[in-house]
Amino acid sequence: MTTPIEEITKQKTNKELKEVVILFAGDSGDGIQLTGTQFTNTNALFGNDISTFPNYPAEIRAPAGTLAGVSGFQVNFGSVNIYTAGDQSDVLVVMNAAALKASLRSLKKNGIIIANTSGFEPKNLELAKYPKGVNPLKDGSLEGYTVHEIDITKLTRACLENNSGLGVKEIDRSKNMFVLGFILWMYNRSMEPSLNYLKEQFKKRPELIETNTKVLKAGYNYGETTETFTTRYEVKAAPMPKGTYRSIMGNQATALGLISASKKAGLTLFYGTYPITPASDILHELAKHKNFGIKTFQAEDEIAAVCSAIGASFGGNLGITGSSGPGIALKGEAIGLAVMMELPLVVINVQRGGPSTGLPTKTEQADLMQAMYGRNGECPLIVLAASSPSDCFTMAFEACKLSLQHMTPVMLLTDGYIANGAEPWLYPKASDLPEIKVSFTTKKNSLKENGEGKVEKYLPYLRDEKLSRPWAIPGTKGLEHRVGGIEKEHETGNISYDPDNHEFMVKMRQAKVDKVADYIPEQKIDNGKEKGKILVLGWGSTYGSIKTAVIDCIAKGIDVSHAHVKYMNPLPKNLGSLLKKFDKVLMPEMNNGQFSRIIRDKFLIDAIGFDKIKGAPFTAGELSKKIEEINK
Repeated sequence: MTTPIEEITKQKTNKELKEVVILFAGDSGDGIQLTGTQFTNTNALFGNDISTFPNYPAEIRAPAGTLAGVSGFQVNFGSVNIYTAGDQSDVLVVMNAAALKASLRSLKKNGIIIANTSGFEPKNLELAKYPKGVNPLKDGSLEGYTVHEIDITKLTRACLENNSGLGVKEIDRSKNMFVLGFILWMYNRSMEPSLNYLKEQFKKRPELIETNTKVLKAGYNYGETTETFTTRYEVKAAPMPKGTYRSIMGNQATALGLISASKKAGLTLFYGTYPITPASDILHELAKHKNFGIKTFQAEDEIAAVCSAIGASFGGNLGITGSSGPGIALKGEAIGLAVMMELPLVVINVQRGGPSTGLPTKTEQADLMQAMYGRNGECPLIVLAASSPSDCFTMAFEACKLSLQHMTPVMLLTDGYIANGAEPWLYPKASDLPEIKVSFTTKKNSLKENGEGKVEKYLPYLRDEKLSRPWAIPGTKGLEHRVGGIEKEHETGNISYDPDNHEFMVKMRQAKVDKVADYIPEQKIDNGKEKGKILVLGWGSTYGSIKTAVIDCIAKGIDVSHAHVKYMNPLPKNLGSLLKKFDKVLMPEMNNGQFSRIIRDKFLIDAIGFDKIKGAPFTAGELSKKIEEINK
């Protein structure tokens, strides 16, 4: 004879899916980001391909229950290759009325809504600005969706009643674990990774391990025992190349790329910075790795931060600074100082919406012109752009390598989307990474005539085949030399106001950056043919959306290809000839057409701009529609 619970369990059915998009939404205090992150990590361990899009409120302490305070976390996981966090969600989990109102447009028709009914009380509805007396869970406005109403708050409190030792507010903070447990059940995922996380996270507070574990299991068991949910979903592992993977966010990957470069170069990494959204997590990650000799310095302001990094480079270290657009503006003069001194310096710019404070928690690609030209005078530097969270590792490593080997600052552009987003990363072995050869000058490098014959001298601006100057550590006997922001005399480095020398040095610094094109890869086609009707040319975090759209359009028979630029200055040597092999060039950007201006200017290509400046990434659907439009 079976028990009622066993009978219910028997009635559950499994449905296999290739790809699922879930959007978790609630107040910033509801633990939505943690829920999404833990579910992501569980799927990554299972073997799914994944892409995520955390979406934070712009206000630090927006009033609870309001539209301004809604925090979201979208995860796309599947048994197929995943390149974006998904255009629209299949499942929407909302903790209150404001989360539903802000997020419903992101849900597919016929999608699933899981709503915490305690978040739809009259006060919540008023804060979310629903008309008086209107409750979207009761008025029929959600017809066409499958709505599951669960009083998550009440069930969480009941789970911990009389035995938690916590107050109501502390108990309510655990309700995100109920959601996590239920979603883990819904998609046939193990609780073990989340249980291990709780043990590690709260190892100094065992009472929190106990309470969160109870609530997590209660959410899982709710799905198992309730008669409401008769279907569970199965998403099998993705066919990914063999190797060791971990789920990684862009800022984490950037930090690990910097650390790897410092070890390969045999230099101490010094990171001088000032906290700013969305770049601060690079500092947090680097600070965890002091075992590698990493030195981090949180300065009193942006100018002090970059100057400390320049000082570190002058002393023979790998000097790095990081910020977002507003901070990069403040660092501008000091970056020019590093250009003038011709010292290695890596500048990380995690772009966000602007100008000024702009949209501090939203993404944008609008700092390209700032990176290229946003300093006084003729002040060229190398500019790179990462295309995905895991690519942040590759390009951070590359930024360090180019800066050290060409003795010039490098700016690496990422943005809020890939900095906070996550994906599986095929963990490289140290032996797979190229060595970064760094040599310090220890001897005088020139013979000069004087009245008594030839004497040895040190010329700090004597150049090699890369047009790079030598790097001498301060205190090296006989290699004393001038540094500073005033124009240098060719070779000697002495202060010079000579107009011919100034023009010569300006041209020389530009030629040095231009010559980097001889040391970077040629541009390749990512998808499609080498010649054809339409080329979609992208850069930065538009990569996943463009790739998805182009694959979709090729499947429809459209003659379209995709190329993605990572080396923004100098551009790959073959880019111009590659562009001329296509009838039309479409350039999607999350700005007002900055890269398309550069391409038109340099190659006289009548590029078709396609701009989006809404603080959110492109959807693959938007791009597919545009490709189809210009294909007519």
